[in-house]
Amino acid sequence: MILQERFQKALRMKGFAVFLMALCCCLSGTQGDHDNQKACCPSDTCSLMKELISIAEKLGSMGEKLGTMGDNLRLMETRLQTSENEVEELKRLTGGRPQVAFSATLWETGDAPGNTGPFTTPIPLQYKKVFSNTGSSYNPATGIFTATVKGMYYFHFTMMNNLNTPPNSVVCLTKNGQRLVSVWDTVGTDAHDSGSNAVVIPLEVGDNVCVELQANRLVHDDIMNYNTFSGFLLFPIRKPQGDFHRTHTSDGLSLLAVPQCRMGDP
Repeated sequence: MILQERFQKALRMKGFAVFLMALCCCLSGTQGDHDNQKACCPSDTCSLMKELISIAEKLGSMGEKLGTMGDNLRLMETRLQTSENEVEELKRLTGGRPQVAFSATLWETGDAPGNTGPFTTPIPLQYKKVFSNTGSSYNPATGIFTATVKGMYYFHFTMMNNLNTPPNSVVCLTKNGQRLVSVWDTVGTDAHDSGSNAVVIPLEVGDNVCVELQANRLVHDDIMNYNTFSGFLLFPIRKPQGDFHRTHTSDGLSLLAVPQCRMGDP
């Protein structure tokens, strides 16, 4: 509406300027007949009228451009509304919750079957063959999962020993370099053992989780994919909005805590 009003105003100004020009010429023509002069109108008046007409034409051109801009703006608003509708539909389908999940294996197509390790220091195992990576939080180049959503996560990993006697395999799942759970096989006379472990832990944005092969240890893998690393977000953790929660006293009593309200709180 505003652009249309500006455009109409510009056209009215242009028409008014043309009217003034015609009126000026008529008056100057009458004056010229009276004074027996050949000039159609005084030079100063004609110059002024020409300037007014030029300004009016420019305003008219600006009005047309504003009208075009208005059409483009309406088109952009339509596209934006369409995008917002698609986002809302996606939220409806996913429940509005972030989705994070991955699963990968140590052996990658084209690799020769064999052992990984030993190394002189603990290193993150690089599970290069990715089965899924929703949210792109797992990096196959480093073997490290980096949390992009604050929440409670589930992680699971499996290990195959080094297929030699005696076995010499130890792997640990770590959070920010801290060991949490492990799988190991270092005792026995058989050479075809595997194991697994899992953990549920809270993560802040930026926390790193990986599976480390311990120093001077080995694991074996081949086309059967014995060594895997998987994880997913169970649920996000958001700042409490005045929810009731339970606390525990030193004597084991469970209390229901009620959030305090300050002046001005809703």
